[in-house]
Amino acid sequence: MRDITVAAVCMHSEPGRVEENLAHMELFASEAVSRGAEMICFPELCISGYVLNEPHSLYGPGDSQNIIARIVDMAATHEVVIMAGMVEILSRGKPYISHIVSGPKGMLGVYRKTHLSPIEKGVFQAGAEIGIFRYKNVAFGIQLCYEAHFPEISTLMALKEAEIIFMPHASPRGTPQEKLDSWLRHLRSRAFDNALYVVACNQVGQTSEGYQFPGVAVVVDPSGLIISQRMRVDEGMVVATLKANRLEEIRTHQMRYFLPNRRPELYRALIGG
Repeated sequence: MRDITVAAVCMHSEPGRVEENLAHMELFASEAVSRGAEMICFPELCISGYVLNEPHSLYGPGDSQNIIARIVDMAATHEVVIMAGMVEILSRGKPYISHIVSGPKGMLGVYRKTHLSPIEKGVFQAGAEIGIFRYKNVAFGIQLCYEAHFPEISTLMALKEAEIIFMPHASPRGTPQEKLDSWLRHLRSRAFDNALYVVACNQVGQTSEGYQFPGVAVVVDPSGLIISQRMRVDEGMVVATLKANRLEEIRTHQMRYFLPNRRPELYRALIGG
């Protein structure tokens, strides 16, 4: 890993207003770049808005591809990595909750939410791959909202050499303080247990679907300490520089880096073996 500056955006995303949401993202991207960010993480479903009522009717499969192309263009124009969420509609089957990842030179990939919440099951289909992305000597993974509650995902990403896990949310209810308190119960553990950075952000405001999202973002270092946080009900972002030497410090410490001392042969019951 190298030192890298990242931005985590809290924005309002009105369901179905794709053009409006994309225009809003352009403004945030410009601001983030002006503040030195090389990677910008937008919330879960920031492009389409968070929708549970007939998400397949938002737009067609061709529109999904056009939206992805717009994100590719945005990343190239601003010369940054952009991570942005959408309902991904394919020609067959239920839609995915997806996060598009694109860099200055083109697409890096698509992450499809693998662990759906109980209210999302039956509406969306789950992704089937937990991979990581790479950009200029930085390896990173993405987990979407509910997925952050499953420690196995973070461990798998760490074993695949992830140094940062971005956790975009569309997590409603509560005040910003209540939401941050809730997040920190598990986000700090994900960072500490796996010796990696965690960067999380959420949608903001009341939507036409009836959801109220508190504006929260947080950056946690590999020892579980908070680097930066945001607790507000309006839009904004946190920008933080993730230091390579801090990661190295933890991962070379014999008592603070736990993954090398795992004993997978004892964990077979986790997969029913």
